Amino acid sequence: MEMSHRSKEFMTIASEAEKDLRDIFGVPSDYKVLMNQGGATLQFASIPLNMLGTEGKADYLVTGQWSEKAAKECNKYGTGQVACNTKASKFTTIPGKSEWKLDPEAAYVHYCDNETVSGVEFSYTPDVGSVPLVADMSSNFCSRPIDVGKHAYIYAGIQKNLGPAGMAVGFVHPSYAGGQHELKICPTYMSFKTTADNGSMYNTPACFTMYVMGEYLKYTKKKGGLAYWAEQSDKKSTMLYNCIDGSDGFYCCPVEKSSRSRMNVPFTIKGGNEELEKKFLDGAKKEKLYTLAGHRSVGGCRASLYNGMPIEGVEKLTSFMKSFMDENRN
Repeated sequence: MEMSHRSKEFMTIASEAEKDLRDIFGVPSDYKVLMNQGGATLQFASIPLNMLGTEGKADYLVTGQWSEKAAKECNKYGTGQVACNTKASKFTTIPGKSEWKLDPEAAYVHYCDNETVSGVEFSYTPDVGSVPLVADMSSNFCSRPIDVGKHAYIYAGIQKNLGPAGMAVGFVHPSYAGGQHELKICPTYMSFKTTADNGSMYNTPACFTMYVMGEYLKYTKKKGGLAYWAEQSDKKSTMLYNCIDGSDGFYCCPVEKSSRSRMNVPFTIKGGNEELEKKFLDGAKKEKLYTLAGHRSVGGCRASLYNGMPIEGVEKLTSFMKSFMDENRN
């Protein structure tokens, strides 16, 4: 933890981490890999500051709280145009492209690949024509293969599936790594160009976070890459959704089936019976099943199935859910 980030030893750690990121995610050779300090929330500002250019406006697909916050942040530096907004449905669906109001003159189109709070996830890469595409992949990064080449910029806070909090990985197209679209007010510390030109070491990076991420990337390679995590994610989420859907309404997932997340599974009990949900959460803790309360803004229950959650954990959860249902159905 006290190793100099300029030392030969740490430079080896950093270069191996970048190489493994490129190998595992299939990053095109001309793209720059950024290891930004701060999480994805800081990137909400970095993106318009580095990508708005002279257009001054960008489109945002608002499908949950995180994409909503990203759009609001853009409005501090330009115009964050809401191309679609599912807040009226309590962010329980992802509308089809025919419902998006895309501006062909927008600087970019931004979307959040997986919304943790409401539990919706894109099952495809959005087609936005010739407008550059930007993706927040924080909460499902390293859970399945992605097509980096279809994006101008992909960013992800790594704390869900890749390492400790404190850093966001970015894959940036060369046309946005040279400062051509950077606003004059962009802080040096947040400049894509500065970060890329200095190998993510303009100042002392999050060394320990980078080291742990590097170890996890090596582990991912040994397990078979992103295909392994995709298989695990599909198994875990299918198991849990089958339990919910097979409960004859005792449990209910409010998210439209085609938009369901593999990472975050929200559900209610008996139509949102708060007393019963509290009983469920208390009973779950006795079985050493923790952090199942829904986000404070939406309530209910929520199970997160990130890479660190083994299949055995989901098996234990569904077993408890079935016994709880049998004991409390009437």
